[in-house]
Amino acid sequence: QEQLIESGGGLVQAGGNLRLSCAVSGGAFSTYAINWFRQAPGKEREFVAGVSYSVPYYADSVKGRFTISTDNFKNTVYLQMDSLKPDDTAVYYCAASSISTTSQDDMEIWGKGTLVTVSS
Repeated sequence: QEQLIESGGGLVQAGGNLRLSCAVSGGAFSTYAINWFRQAPGKEREFVAGVSYSVPYYADSVKGRFTISTDNFKNTVYLQMDSLKPDDTAVYYCAASSISTTSQDDMEIWGKGTLVTVSS
């Protein structure tokens, strides 16, 4: 059974960096596009970044600051977050989709999330 497990969240000051990890098990790594979403307090969940067949794609709000990458040996997808802002505070979720898409409605597998807090 495919599973996604996020890690790496925490508290960081504005301007700082953090790297999130999404460990993909059960064969999903080679089958699905892997995406990151986030949900800030009181807001809708939104797409952040994704990777499909090694091609990355990003939300406009994080372009130039966040980088998504993969480690094929570890079946892990990373989200490197630089120049963090207080507005980046959210629970970050890893999600898998059969197609390259930014819509959460198309996600088939979700992780439980990891909290990122950016202090001002």
